[in-house]
Amino acid sequence: MPVAPPGPQFSVREIPFSHCGSWFDFSPVIAERTYADDVHLVSHQTGLHPVLRLVPHAGGARVETTLTAVPSRLTWTHGAGQIELAYESTDTVRVRGDGLGLRIVAAAPVLTPFSGAYFLRDPVDGSYLFTLYETGRRYRVTVLSGPAVTVSGAQELGTAERGVVLADEGAWEVAIEEYDSARPPYRTALTFDQAAAAAAASFTEFVTAVAPWRTEHTPAAELAAYVLWSATVRPAGFVTRPAVLMSKHWMDKVWSWDHCFNAFALAPGLPDLAWDQFQLPFEHQDAAGALPDSVTHSEVLYNFVKPPIHGWALRRLRQRMPTLGHDELAEAYRRLERWTRFWLTARRVPGQVLAHYQHGNDSGWDNATTFDSGRVVESADLAAFLVLQMRELADLASHLGRADEAASWIEGADQMRAALLDLWTGQEFITRAAGGRRTWTSTSLLDLMPIVLADELPDPVRQALADRIKSHLTPHGLATELPTSVHYQADGYWRGPIWAPATVLIEDGLRRSGFTGLADEVSNRFRALCEHSGFAENFDALSGAGLRDRAYTWTASGYLILAAAYEHRRPRGSATHESTNPLS
Repeated sequence: MPVAPPGPQFSVREIPFSHCGSWFDFSPVIAERTYADDVHLVSHQTGLHPVLRLVPHAGGARVETTLTAVPSRLTWTHGAGQIELAYESTDTVRVRGDGLGLRIVAAAPVLTPFSGAYFLRDPVDGSYLFTLYETGRRYRVTVLSGPAVTVSGAQELGTAERGVVLADEGAWEVAIEEYDSARPPYRTALTFDQAAAAAAASFTEFVTAVAPWRTEHTPAAELAAYVLWSATVRPAGFVTRPAVLMSKHWMDKVWSWDHCFNAFALAPGLPDLAWDQFQLPFEHQDAAGALPDSVTHSEVLYNFVKPPIHGWALRRLRQRMPTLGHDELAEAYRRLERWTRFWLTARRVPGQVLAHYQHGNDSGWDNATTFDSGRVVESADLAAFLVLQMRELADLASHLGRADEAASWIEGADQMRAALLDLWTGQEFITRAAGGRRTWTSTSLLDLMPIVLADELPDPVRQALADRIKSHLTPHGLATELPTSVHYQADGYWRGPIWAPATVLIEDGLRRSGFTGLADEVSNRFRALCEHSGFAENFDALSGAGLRDRAYTWTASGYLILAAAYEHRRPRGSATHESTNPLS
């Protein structure tokens, strides 16, 4: 079998080391913005929980090592020796060392009836077992070779250190597993190198499917694919399908608009996985038709919703997934219809055409300045998304042979577009208090989002929006707050930093509106930003520095979406752009 290439090298301080399908990773990130001195096994079942601390040692003392990672292998290197870790399966890793020892100890030092890890040696097979309250799972260490280990804290309560110490006397190897209540003693036919090779092959297959177009002009494509591959988990708990979490740092959920961008990026090469991403939140639709705010292993939240970009997303998925059958489209229509009617009933004041948000969180732009003068608002972005969603429902209804329903959706979309244009002052869109007369404007990029309607807008409106979008364009991309605004904040979440979803949506709207040169600049600058600063949750718009969670999948997907489109536009043998529209 050919040997798979090692893949991109990365820092585990930035991107967790993990494997597609696994619910745990290896990283020093043990809580929000919290970095430990050592790598930990971190589980994402029932939330983010550091489980085991892995401490290299030599001569009886902890040593500083050089830590390197590629998709198939994590390596600690020191002058005295080396330790390597590789996934054998989604719930099992192999660890081996030579010349360096390793302490594998419980990360939570305090054991009470309601916290921490209980540790024992299993009399059935001689393995070492940690039972963790926080995850509700067991973690088994089986010694495969090497000198005798030292054990501390077995069956101890309180604050005792609990774990095993592998000596630095020559070579050794162990397996570490995560499971529920019980499983047969560990057995394997694979060597460490075979396990690592299988992981490398799995990633290579994934990146080949997701980014077959990659060239030297899109150098971050492999790392972006790794961010998606490593953040994918197998079905468990409330996660009913294989799911790409937003991160295997602390943002370890699926939010009900983030998933659309991951689906979009995966659709051409992995349509089944893409469809899983799109459908997952819809499987938790409530009785009113609303999607949850977020879904994760042990929790579904309904306290807020997210913006209805799903019609926009479904149109693009259908273009990239022509094999979607009648039954799948009928189910998608039923779910999208219920989601749209939620906005047209529960979120529309009687007598009003426009729907409203109850909080900035509902828009996905939590603290954008659009909401500074009021939170319960009828905003231009929401109206634009609903127009697109009703257009998609009309198209689906027609495809499914439901002509009357198609006509009704067309009528609804036309009425919503007319109401949206009533918010236009001749220069900009206003925001209005829901059901009231009080209006205001802001310098948020969110107010310019109606560009997604493209040729549904009059030419002067499109031109004015494009001109204002240009004023948000920094050397690194689209600032979410006008950089000259008094409200601009370098790390202000939606009050300045660059975000992937805003970039992808507006780039698409500009391109479909005919502003291809500006769309090219938005794409070029965002791709360059990711190539330099990685796939952070968001970025300082003026310095380009990555902010917050540093391994965010919708950022990686945004890069892949724009990079794929760029590669398809670019004439072969040239780095120049064509004025075509692969996103329409």
